[in-house]
Amino acid sequence: MPTPPLQPNLENCSIEDLETAMACTPRMQDHHRFQAIKMLAIGVEHAAVARMFCRSRRTLTRWITLFNEGGIDGLLEKPKPGRAKKIDAKRSKKYRDLIEHPEKADQAHWTGKKFHGYLRDELHEDLGYSTVVRWLHDEGFRLKVPQPWPDRQDEEARKVFVEWLDKAAKDPTVELWFCDETGIEGDPRPRRRWIQKGEKGRITKNGDHIRMNVMGMIRPREGEFFGCQFSHSDRDCFQAYLDEANKTIRFNDRRQLLIMDNASWHKIKSLEWGRFEPVYLPAYSPDLNPIERLWLVLKAEFFTDHISKTREALIERLDEALLWLIERRDENQRTCRIKTAL
Repeated sequence: MPTPPLQPNLENCSIEDLETAMACTPRMQDHHRFQAIKMLAIGVEHAAVARMFCRSRRTLTRWITLFNEGGIDGLLEKPKPGRAKKIDAKRSKKYRDLIEHPEKADQAHWTGKKFHGYLRDELHEDLGYSTVVRWLHDEGFRLKVPQPWPDRQDEEARKVFVEWLDKAAKDPTVELWFCDETGIEGDPRPRRRWIQKGEKGRITKNGDHIRMNVMGMIRPREGEFFGCQFSHSDRDCFQAYLDEANKTIRFNDRRQLLIMDNASWHKIKSLEWGRFEPVYLPAYSPDLNPIERLWLVLKAEFFTDHISKTREALIERLDEALLWLIERRDENQRTCRIKTAL
């Protein structure tokens, strides 16, 4: 006498629970399993259910066993481990050394395609391009544009300045101001953003070279900012800026040290500094001037994809941006926090 086919045990869950699971699951494989168990529970023949879902009787029996042992959770498809990695630890160490030191392969830099080609043609490795790229991501490598960095810095002068800055920042008799200029264009270079694959990202660019300069200073301790617009930067503009700063800023009784780079108009002997005492950064050291970070924030907030068709429109936009900087003192403190370590 043939053994009767295995039946789903409805003590694990009701038909209503199966229907709810069918409606909620995002995976078609799980949906089919729930539906098959429901059909068996309401009396549909095993052979008919197997034909409907294009499965063998053996697969159907396995689904019933999973349901009887684990209920709805037992029917859910388990995550698969995937293929074993083709790049073992020994080769991974070798590849990482090549990525970090491309000169060992007579290369100046690597791209994904160039590195895959080198492994294939020079080292005769049987690896697909996608495998190499996946390994690069798994190892923490990302495609980035390197930051230009001057090679004429005086490291000893930078070290001495940072030590002085650390002491000055703690001196109760001293107030530190950081000064700099930045250029603002009417149609700035587009910034990076996420764009749907297959679509072309386009930003309006008129090609009109409308430009204004901003002279600014920041007092990191309080987040106080003072800035003015000029058409260009030279000795006369900088003197006008100093005069306006001396009239506008409410100084305390401390010494007012104005730290800036070595631009020619900053070092003219005939400049009248007022309350300020000039201090100059080491050459080629913009990273030691915290106002540089403030310029990045300003441009990101007000000049990303912003097009000014006239100089008047650019000036109006800059007025709005400078007022915004003046009013965000707390945020300026965080943005321009003084760093006393190289």
